Amino acid sequence: MEKTLPVRPIDILLVEDNPGDVDLAREALGMGKLHNMLHVAPDGVAAMAFLRQSGKYAEVPRPDLIILDLNLPKKDGREVLGEIKGDESLKRIPVVILTTSRAETDILKSYNLHANCYITKPLDMKQFLQVVQSIEDFWLSIVVLPNGAKKK
Repeated sequence: MEKTLPVRPIDILLVEDNPGDVDLAREALGMGKLHNMLHVAPDGVAAMAFLRQSGKYAEVPRPDLIILDLNLPKKDGREVLGEIKGDESLKRIPVVILTTSRAETDILKSYNLHANCYITKPLDMKQFLQVVQSIEDFWLSIVVLPNGAKKK
């Protein structure tokens, strides 16, 4: 008989300043098939502190996936994305852009900064829930991520 190892929760960092979108994402991820831990950073400065495990974030886990809004206070998502993908210890963490912007310049800049995908937020609540569940299904069920990405 094959022995199964306990499955650890998937750590997701949601970088989002809109409390309504945070609540919807939490609801959608709670309905998912995988056990996950959702961590929220309300702005770009907090996101980078979380990822660098500094200050009050010294004991947080390294996320398996980052869902990043572009329009953030303190440090916008474009700057955060550039810092993540420019950092040797963070660059392999998949970053999904989830934003209201449909601007071609934002799409191009995000991909030029090595975003893993770009999704425009639907305005409809039901569609928003479906989009977040699809992100979880694809990135955490289908995609194979490198071992050791959780290094602290």
